[in-house]
Amino acid sequence: MKKLALLFALASCGLDNSLGGSLSEVFPLDISTAEVARNEEALQVTYFRNRGVFLDVVARISVSLKVEGVSEDGGVPVLVPKEGTRIEVVGDYSPGNPRCAVTTAPGGEPVRNLPRIKRGDFTITSGGEYGEVTSGNFSVLFEQEGGDVGFGRTLFGNFKGELRDAGFGELP
Repeated sequence: MKKLALLFALASCGLDNSLGGSLSEVFPLDISTAEVARNEEALQVTYFRNRGVFLDVVARISVSLKVEGVSEDGGVPVLVPKEGTRIEVVGDYSPGNPRCAVTTAPGGEPVRNLPRIKRGDFTITSGGEYGEVTSGNFSVLFEQEGGDVGFGRTLFGNFKGELRDAGFGELP
C-alpha cells in the first residue's frame, strides 16, 4: 500500500516539461525537450521528440500577447508576461485571429493544425523576461470541428526553459 501511495505522489508531481491529455489517443505525447520563446506579439512553447533522424514537433502552443485598445504610441497594446500572468486562450484577439493556436508536425510530415480552443488557459508561474528561466502550464479543450486532428480532445502541459528572444531583429 505504501508503494502505491508513493507512486501516486510521484505521478502527481509535474515534470518540468510534460504533456498529457486525451490527445494522446490520437498521437503520442512523449517529449524529449521543450523550448520557450517570445517576441513583442506572442509567446510560444514548442515540445520536441527526438526519433533518431526525425525531430518531431509534438505540440507548438502559440499565444498572442495582443490586447484590445490602442497603446500610448498609437500601436497595438500587448501583455508583458511575468510571474502570475494568466491568459484565457479562448476566442480571438481581433476578429478572425485566434488568441491561441496549437499545431503538431511529426518529423518528415506536414504541419497539422488542431481545432480552435473551446476552453483553456495559459499561466506563467515564474520568469517572463528574455534570458530568464520561465516556467508555467496550460490546459485546453479543443472544439469538435475545424483543424486537421484532435477534435474535442484535451491537451495540458508544463514547461520550463530559458526564454529565448524570437524577435524580428532591428529594422533596416
